[in-house]
Amino acid sequence: MILLTAWKNVWRNKSRSLVVITSITIGIFAGIFAVGLMNGTMEQRVDAALNQEISHIQINQKEFTDNYNIKLLIDNKNQLKQMINNVDGVEATTLRTLITGIANTATKSTGVQIIGVNPENEKQVFNLHSKTIAGTGSYFEKETRYNQAYIGEELAKELNIIRYRIDNKMIDRLRKQEVPEETISKLEPFIGERFPSQKAFSRTIEKALSEKETANYGHIILDAAWSFRERSKLTLTFVDKNNIQTGAMFRISGIFDVSNSMFEKRNVFIRNEVLKNLTGIEPDKTHQAIIKIADRDQSKEITGKLEAMFPDYQTRHWKELSPDLAMMTGMIEKFNIVFLIIILAALSFGIINTMLMVVLERTKELGMLTAIGMNKRRVFSMIMAESVFLSLVGGVVGIIVSKIMLLFTANTGINFASAAQGLEEMGFSSHIYPTISNTFFITVTILVIITGMLSSIYPAIKALRLDPSDALRTE
Repeated sequence: MILLTAWKNVWRNKSRSLVVITSITIGIFAGIFAVGLMNGTMEQRVDAALNQEISHIQINQKEFTDNYNIKLLIDNKNQLKQMINNVDGVEATTLRTLITGIANTATKSTGVQIIGVNPENEKQVFNLHSKTIAGTGSYFEKETRYNQAYIGEELAKELNIIRYRIDNKMIDRLRKQEVPEETISKLEPFIGERFPSQKAFSRTIEKALSEKETANYGHIILDAAWSFRERSKLTLTFVDKNNIQTGAMFRISGIFDVSNSMFEKRNVFIRNEVLKNLTGIEPDKTHQAIIKIADRDQSKEITGKLEAMFPDYQTRHWKELSPDLAMMTGMIEKFNIVFLIIILAALSFGIINTMLMVVLERTKELGMLTAIGMNKRRVFSMIMAESVFLSLVGGVVGIIVSKIMLLFTANTGINFASAAQGLEEMGFSSHIYPTISNTFFITVTILVIITGMLSSIYPAIKALRLDPSDALRTE
């Protein structure tokens, strides 16, 4: 009876109730969607790091990662790999040779880390091979008598391997992407021109277009003008194990894009046997074992097992390999809690304000109910039920709207193309897929109910303090 009365009381003033419910809905939706966006951003970053950059666990000689000393090698690599693969929870292992060197072209040079890999083993641990940009080649899939190198897009830009050109095909691509004709017409005087670098191309575009056009269509024009000449080459120079400078010419096997500018600029991948031949490293030795496991939550446990097996080597899991990533993951979890508390606090003040107005407007009615025999416990329960109904309806609607939006954006993603360059410099993708666990929705629902109950306490106490005789005289 109390619950039915409370439900009817909620809708006695429909306009006010709908305003409160709408504000709760918007607040819950905004909070959940923001949390989903942050979770999606962080989950994509962790996934990219584990599947493209560092994997779950790495083993190498102690102090090797301090300066990548070429002489700090692991012996009996095949036996090591077999022992690692026999550990429960380990899915695959790949072995790498790593040295520092310089990548050169005819016009530019830059310092890089040269990584010797076995392509087939790498595919079992990383998905870098699937990030090859269409039209640039492949991940060591073509047999050739030339040495091959697999490099990142940013390094290719740095070395002027990737260039920019404006031609009729590029103009057609812009039309297909619905770039306005007024903007395209400003580019037509440059048809036939080639630009040696992204900076040179960007300067020309910025001069030709207005600031608004550059902001809206600059990234589209940049992508459309992107040009790569097959069979491009670079030279790698480095020091072998005898401290003698050496090097070789390499043909570009393919170019990858992983939305991490620093990773793309820094790393060059070549075949392991080629690097060992050039450096004089023995075939049965390696610098690093990289391990993929089935469940990343078991990283610390499996690392402990491997440390016991190989006490002479350094064994680290992904949180130790990338402490900044581990720190950001922890910060996001704490930030989500703080953000949710702020949303619920705002919801609480809204409910308190509304229910106080209700109590003041219904002073005479509440006095009458008390006078005819409704005890204080029932009055308290009725006010509390009204508050819970208001918060629960708004909260449930907000959760449903959030769930629908998250399901939609989880498939399509949200593209922050205008901020792509800044995000990629920090290793984050500009195309984000929000995500939230079902447990989070259950938690939010419970917290909304608790918030509604707590928010109703003060208005309910206010109602209990009313004197029936005074309340009945209220106009």
